[in-house]
Amino acid sequence: MDPADPELIDAAKNWLAMDGLWFLAVEEAYGLEKAIEMDRYIWSSFSRIEAERIKKRLLLPENGGLEALDAALRHRLHSLLNPYRIERPAGDTLCYFMLTCRTRSARERKGLPPFPCREVGLMEYSVFARTIDSRIQTDCIACPPDPQERAFSCGWKFTLPQR
Repeated sequence: MDPADPELIDAAKNWLAMDGLWFLAVEEAYGLEKAIEMDRYIWSSFSRIEAERIKKRLLLPENGGLEALDAALRHRLHSLLNPYRIERPAGDTLCYFMLTCRTRSARERKGLPPFPCREVGLMEYSVFARTIDSRIQTDCIACPPDPQERAFSCGWKFTLPQR
């Protein structure tokens, strides 16, 4: 699977458009708080499914550590659509920075308030990482609604505790 495949990119855009349309419909009908609550529930399931499928496709080992997570993050649908950077500041730490976010840009274009995605993102990235390796701990570096005075949209820190 070539991550630069135009058909794959198009399919990922369709997936993200559906996610966005679903969220906007729930937000309009029930308000932002209820939409976030439902989004957390959906992302907890989707992140596990996505991680399991990537793990199987890439033949990643069970509890493959941060190396397996690094490989898996590069194959997420989000990573096909949003520029990102992965850093390894220490042997037991991996940091993932989404440099720009299509969801955030779409809300800005529509004149909607920024999506406070920290709560949903923490669920999403934690479940994804633990599905790749159950020992991995996830922390948010910065994410909306944090002030946007940084060179990335959101950042996540993954740690594999030393035993």
